[in-house]
Amino acid sequence: MFLMIRAMKRFLLLFVATLSLACVLTACKPAKAALPPGSDLTPSTRNNCYSLLHQLLDEQKDVSLLRFIKQEHSDVKELIKKIAAASGADSKLLEDFAKHDPSINLDDTGLPPGEIAARAAIASTKKKEILGQSGEKFELTLLLTQTEALSYAWHLALVAVENDPQPDRARALTGISKDMENFYREVFAMLLSKTK
Repeated sequence: MFLMIRAMKRFLLLFVATLSLACVLTACKPAKAALPPGSDLTPSTRNNCYSLLHQLLDEQKDVSLLRFIKQEHSDVKELIKKIAAASGADSKLLEDFAKHDPSINLDDTGLPPGEIAARAAIASTKKKEILGQSGEKFELTLLLTQTEALSYAWHLALVAVENDPQPDRARALTGISKDMENFYREVFAMLLSKTK
């Protein structure tokens, strides 16, 4: 068990270093490229972000169901329940946007077949890992997968904000992004505390 925790610490340090390097390398680049007048990129990018974000939030809302088949500490359980509840509410909000704006198609992620297959393979691997683990190893794996999902949701919402001209939706997406960022930081802090 001690060796597993040491390995997780090393992995987390490598993860933080890689993330820091990525932030440094991209800090000098503009956050949003200028679009040519009349370009269709903004609506298609917006729709793509909405679709991917909805798919992710829809999956995240069910992650707390693991509590019925797995045992975790109460702090992990409560945080996962909060993430699931927020994800469910945000998923419904995106569905409401799509209901009132027919240009938003939440079922069209626009992913190429190779990406779809890779995502399915990753999901299958993670499912086997999580269901096959227990105790601290289960909690660490669950928290690690949450950091990945929350970071992705946080940034997808940001890109959607940049590509949605409707101010009310942009404000709501900013709120989703901020919620996912806050959850990401909370999960990351918990993950670090569990590897000490």
